[in-house]
Amino acid sequence: MRKPKPTPDYLAKLCGDEYYHVYNRTNGGELLFRSDDDRRFFLQQYDKYLSPFLKTYVYQLLGNHFHFVVQIKSEAQIIAYLESLPLKERTIPQKEFLALSTEKRVLHKVLENQFLRLFTSYATVFNARYQRKGNLFNRPFKRVAVNSETHFGHLIYYVHANCKKHGLQDDFINYQWSSYQAMVLNKPTKLERDFVLEWFGGLGAFIDFHQGEQSLGDINNWLIEDDYVLSGFH
Repeated sequence: MRKPKPTPDYLAKLCGDEYYHVYNRTNGGELLFRSDDDRRFFLQQYDKYLSPFLKTYVYQLLGNHFHFVVQIKSEAQIIAYLESLPLKERTIPQKEFLALSTEKRVLHKVLENQFLRLFTSYATVFNARYQRKGNLFNRPFKRVAVNSETHFGHLIYYVHANCKKHGLQDDFINYQWSSYQAMVLNKPTKLERDFVLEWFGGLGAFIDFHQGEQSLGDINNWLIEDDYVLSGFH
């Protein structure tokens, strides 16, 4: 009898220096982005609330969900950032975190709250823009720890090819709301482009890997998307 595949921990604790696949969808499968302005605003808010706390490697925004591959910054870096903030600008979780002794600090609570701040800030504007009420994002958001180099490589391909998986665009390398173009074009970016390209062995190897016949099924050991994402309501 074949052993069943291990079930990924979709609610992994967020820890300093660790890598994660972070993704989420709307509550009910409705559209998360109705326009390019929505997508630009989401990325703007992502940068505002999360860039001080993590490094972003790749991403893709789809109609009703998103994917990011990130690494949490070191706890020392995050503490230094929080201590640099004026007291009045610190959130309650941030104040509580700094007030604890070193051995009692739990970084996850601060990081989880930053994601919730992103979702709340985006949903507030989105709801006002479209005369909408109620929760927008599914909770809790998913975060799966990246547990190997193989996982990391397939995950980058999976995120970039996600629009192809959902039948939105066969030529996924030209999909606008993806980090792929930022990886291959020599333009300023806040993404960890140099790290990603070096990991693959350079720009040419990165392109070759994405143009090869990679199996989107290879990532299923680590990810099974929600029914709303797979339903065709993209």
